[in-house]
Amino acid sequence: MTSRAAKASAPLTCDLSHGLIAKISAIRKGRGLKTASEAVRLAIAEFEFESCRPVHEAHQQISVRISPAQRALLRRQAKRTDTSVGELVRLALEALPVRAPRVRR
Repeated sequence: MTSRAAKASAPLTCDLSHGLIAKISAIRKGRGLKTASEAVRLAIAEFEFESCRPVHEAHQQISVRISPAQRALLRRQAKRTDTSVGELVRLALEALPVRAPRVRR
């Protein structure tokens, strides 16, 4: 049977904000590292995972019906603002008051 040597590294893809990408560049410059991978490996090696308490907001996927005009509006705005349709829906829901304003007679 052939023994397989462990790979020295394996690819990892993750979604990072532009702020964290800039921080990786600053870490590389400040510590004299050659690659972003070196900076990430260092961060993982030095991080105290035992004391880490990540905050998780529960998510749930829902399906709703909207008009073709609203769908087109969301797609246009998402493209214009370089964001996702889902993010625009979240922003719209967060901005909507729970109760309608009272109408004075």
